[in-house]
Formats: sequence, C-alpha cells, structure tokens
Amino acid sequence: MARLAFRRVDQSVSRFRGLRVDRVLGFEVPVATSLCSRLLGLAYLDRDGAGMGLLIPHCRCVHTFGMRFDLDLCFFDAGGAVIAVRQALRPRRVAFCGGAAAVLEVPATQGGEFSALAS
Repeated sequence: MARLAFRRVDQSVSRFRGLRVDRVLGFEVPVATSLCSRLLGLAYLDRDGAGMGLLIPHCRCVHTFGMRFDLDLCFFDAGGAVIAVRQALRPRRVAFCGGAAAVLEVPATQGGEFSALAS
C-alpha cells in the first residue's frame, strides 16, 4: 500500500474554519457542512492548502472545475461502506455514484491513495 503523506487541515482557508474534523480511512479531514465548503470543496486551493482532503456528506456527485490537482474519490453508502472509488480524476470533470451518501475527496498521489480499495 502507498505510504500516506499526512498534511494538516489548513484552518487559515476560510471555507474550512470551524468545521468538524473526522478520521475517515486513515485521513483526518474536515467535514463539509457549510454551504461554502460544500460548493467549493477543494477547488481553487493548491495541493498543500487542501490538506488531507474533505468529506462531503449527503453527496453523490462531485465536480473538479477549478481544481489545481487531480483527486482520488471514495464514495460511501449510508452505512459507511465503500461502494465506489475513482482515482486520479483530472480537473474539469464530473464523477457520479448513484447509491452514494457521502464522498471523500483526497489529493491524488503517485500510485493512488485508494489503490487497495479499487479492486
């Protein structure tokens, strides 16, 4: 499995300020509960400003418009089980998973953070 490069959530990014932080699949990520954090996600941030990523509850479709780096996505069902993985989604794309209740967005890395889950 690929070694995870842990980065802290950048609290100076206003859309992340005050958000709850949860541990999901070994990632410590803010939970997008505000309108701004849900609409913008990780868009317009550089890779370091994105930290470990973002968990978006009640979500089954994400876009990568405004992204400055590729994303690895992990979709979860209502029970928290992984139901789909999309690796290295490039900017200006859309990813959809009909049965998803949440999605974890993580900056893509060499080899893919979710490569073990994709099989």
